[in-house]
Amino acid sequence: MDATTLLRLMWLASPALPVGGFSYSEGLESAVETARVTHEQQTGDWLLLQLELSLTRSDASVVAAAHGAWLANDRPRVAALNDWLRQTRESAEQRAQSEQMGRSLADWLRNSEQAGDARIEQLTALAPAPHWPVAYALAGVLASATAQETLLAYSFGWCENMVQAAMKAVPLGQAAAQRVLARLALAVPNAVQSAAQMPDEQRQAFSPMLAVLSAQHETQYSRLFRS
Repeated sequence: MDATTLLRLMWLASPALPVGGFSYSEGLESAVETARVTHEQQTGDWLLLQLELSLTRSDASVVAAAHGAWLANDRPRVAALNDWLRQTRESAEQRAQSEQMGRSLADWLRNSEQAGDARIEQLTALAPAPHWPVAYALAGVLASATAQETLLAYSFGWCENMVQAAMKAVPLGQAAAQRVLARLALAVPNAVQSAAQMPDEQRQAFSPMLAVLSAQHETQYSRLFRS
């Protein structure tokens, strides 16, 4: 990987990327509210399970598949993957998050140095909205990153955002948060390998408790996050 590609991936993985990722807890705030997550050990356990059972088998595997589709300029394949994401969001909050972040990343790409690439307009035209994993896959392609490199950035970016959410919601101190992030980082390479190798027929979005907590969060009395 050359320096330019590495820097672009660091940018994409950064919580400072202007897509609003910092405003979501992906059910963690509800898990805290219902006392399922109350301290550092439980936080790490919860996020590791979410990484392995939810992100890897669903969104990350779509990133891998969409990366290949964007490289091949396979518009029907891209649209089918985007539709799968829309159909498998298990709560209104989950769908709203994926669509909002996808739109924001598409807007960011339209104002980037790759703005002239026709695939960005194809991304923006996905109806009713481009979803975050499909948009991220194109950003990786435009950064000249491989599918594996894109998945590493995507997964670590998720880990960092979730740990920052845990610092506010649990709450965790900085040292505890870094220990949780270290646990997640150790699990990311295997998660990336699994996602990259997952065939379409094994991809799934089935996390019942996470879906219930996400739905409950929509009417939670006091909250910090949008999901």
